Amino acid sequence: MASSAPAATAPYRRDWRTGKVMSWVTTVDHKKIGILYILTSLFFIGVGGIMALIMRAQLARPDEHLLTKNSYNGVMTLHGTTMVFLGIVPILAGFANFLVPLMIGARDMAFPRLNALSYWMFVFGGIILYASLFATHGPANTGWTAYPPLSVEAIGNGQDLWILSLHVLTVSSLAGAINFLVTIHNMRTPGMRWMRMPLFVWSIEIYAVLLVAILPVLSAGLTMLLLDRHAGTHFFVPSEGGNAVLYQHVFWFFGHPEVYVMILPAMGIVSEIIPVFARKPIFGYKAVAISTVTIAFFSMLVWGHHMFAVGMSTPLNIWFMVASMIIAVPTGVKIFNWLATTWRGNIQLDTPMLFVLGFIAVFTMGGL
Repeated sequence: MASSAPAATAPYRRDWRTGKVMSWVTTVDHKKIGILYILTSLFFIGVGGIMALIMRAQLARPDEHLLTKNSYNGVMTLHGTTMVFLGIVPILAGFANFLVPLMIGARDMAFPRLNALSYWMFVFGGIILYASLFATHGPANTGWTAYPPLSVEAIGNGQDLWILSLHVLTVSSLAGAINFLVTIHNMRTPGMRWMRMPLFVWSIEIYAVLLVAILPVLSAGLTMLLLDRHAGTHFFVPSEGGNAVLYQHVFWFFGHPEVYVMILPAMGIVSEIIPVFARKPIFGYKAVAISTVTIAFFSMLVWGHHMFAVGMSTPLNIWFMVASMIIAVPTGVKIFNWLATTWRGNIQLDTPMLFVLGFIAVFTMGGL
């Protein structure tokens, strides 16, 4: 008769993805990815801040020799690029990754693996940018705007690594933006209509729309710049029939909406904090939501106010001047609605509320 003894069991093998480190490296969970975005962005903001201190130390007294002229320009370029592309935009993506699915009642982002890919491409883009420190003739030194013909004629491959890093960061942001749009449009909990969404989710919706609209334009401009450097084209070379101002139009068509990509999610955070610490619902919910859409619309019509000195026609200069003033109207709507929310509220002056009130004061003075 056969033995009834139990068969030997195979030894237990723990999944390699469950370790303390690898569980974060391989995660597709929106909360963990949000935390990774925030921590990585804070690291890059720290590096960019150190560069700012180095520049200020160089300028602290006459004839300082901490940096050479060329290395100063390189540090300035890395600082500006870091703060915009590796600091502010991705840290907001981190908050959005963590909060948006929770706020709309979704289990996760629509495309969890794409979400992880967008984070790791962000890291990869930052590595490429800082690898340019070891490039021939050092990193890019043409400013974070990389205006031609200087950027076309820059020697060494630091400028090429700068272009490559921005291409990678563009793909990262574009993948994240598409993910946010699909998540917000398709995964809201039943009954959450557009005019019942949290205002922070509204701000991320518009943030994502702007990124989808403007990032391909930046990529096109960077590709043309790379072709001018290495393929014998002359898109931006005036001596060969090109137009350096064309690059400025392309860059600032991206660059000015990028300002609102950075500020609108912060305004969404303000719109969530004030009602909590004033113990009142937000005043004029629809007005605040519609003002977000209006700001985004006009942000794509005012890029020329960065270019008043390039010789545009007077009617065009007038248009950009007027449009730049018009965009103050929906911004003012937000400020008045925030203040109205605090009116006769049971205000709790805890740290978040103090930060928000400071934001309103500083933003209003800066805007004026």
